[in-house]
Amino acid sequence: MTVDDTTSGAGAQPPSDSSSGAAASSGSASGSSPGSPSADSSAESSNGSAGPSESADSSGPSGSSGSSGAAASSSSVHPTPHHEVDHTAEPTDDPLAIRLEQLILGADRRYTPFQAARTAGVSMDLASRFWRAMGFADIGQAKALTEADVLALRRLAGLVEAGLLSEPMAVQVARSTGQTTARLAEWQIDSFLEGLTEPPEPGMTRTEVTYPLVELLLPELEEFLVYVWRRQLAAATGRVVQAADDEEMVDRRLAVGFADLVGFTRLTRRLEEEELGELVEAFETTSADLVAAHGGRLIKTLGDEVLYAADDAGTAAEIALRLIETMTHDETMPALRVGIAFGTVTTRMGDVFGTTVNLASRLTSIAPKDAVLVDGAFAEGLVRTGDAPASEAEAAEEAAAAEKEGEEPPLYRFALQPMWQRPVRGLGVVEPWLLSRRTNS
Repeated sequence: MTVDDTTSGAGAQPPSDSSSGAAASSGSASGSSPGSPSADSSAESSNGSAGPSESADSSGPSGSSGSSGAAASSSSVHPTPHHEVDHTAEPTDDPLAIRLEQLILGADRRYTPFQAARTAGVSMDLASRFWRAMGFADIGQAKALTEADVLALRRLAGLVEAGLLSEPMAVQVARSTGQTTARLAEWQIDSFLEGLTEPPEPGMTRTEVTYPLVELLLPELEEFLVYVWRRQLAAATGRVVQAADDEEMVDRRLAVGFADLVGFTRLTRRLEEEELGELVEAFETTSADLVAAHGGRLIKTLGDEVLYAADDAGTAAEIALRLIETMTHDETMPALRVGIAFGTVTTRMGDVFGTTVNLASRLTSIAPKDAVLVDGAFAEGLVRTGDAPASEAEAAEEAAAAEKEGEEPPLYRFALQPMWQRPVRGLGVVEPWLLSRRTNS
């Protein structure tokens, strides 16, 4: 469904939790009747796309004259924050936009948000929480929803009713799915379709090319999306079930690495916008490919910085050094620095949090150009697995002993050099180690 862009940063479908005769937001009654009066309740918002809670007008959803009064009453009790969305926004009536919407959704507009919630057998309160979590902006009571919206509500609510998900978990599922797919959709439209909709003949507009192109691509992209999601889900499930105990399934021990472009702020002042965009895209693409190829997981990209994780120190170390080596050989890239820490992290919605992540970030900020700094726990992990010697003196002794016995000396992948101790903001005094690739001679 196409939405007035002024109402939603995500540009997604914009269901509202207000009834046609009331200015109710997600403060609708928590009971089974979506149109019953309600007391104020807090609303969940996603990416600033949803407004605050308001009290429903006592006349219920069937009334039409009580809307302005309820809104005024609610505003007097609950001051409107500066980020509240426009609840009067209507979906676009552009004919081509509607045709594209029907093509993509596979259904016509049939329901207002209240009607969709009632048809799905879901309270207005819960429906609005799901919609907001998915990033859909409010549209008042415009008839803009389809059978697919009703089915989605039934499925989520059914998972809660069956006891498979708690209500907060169902909202989290909606939020994580909405945020991920919103970014994917924006990327595909901005970068993918834009390049493919160049008019093939003079006189044709880009708009005229879009419909048949979407019609051809939609089923293929849908199948591909499901395939990739299943693959990623299988991999993630496998990692979790291999955890040592139940506690580690939630709070896991991982190697976390940050890779940061040096002097990026100065580059933003020197490069044209298009050049800067190309540099960032090249950096993110190269980093993502290297992380995936060597067994890590890309957590997120932040323009001039990438965050990745790996199950063991050896994998994280290999990725870090590959990143440095690859960027060093690319004359268009600025210098890179990497910081890695190993320890317990909390994972939520695909992201990682905790002291280990903070330490990795701090190590990155103090790392020399084209170098990798790691913490003590990470260094111990490399030594424990035989990927690095405890010291070069120990490695020399082992080599001498092996030579005396006529045996091959141990082969190490990495070298560790202790650096100076220094205080790190918020984390006390740490002793970083400089990581490098070791040449065994």
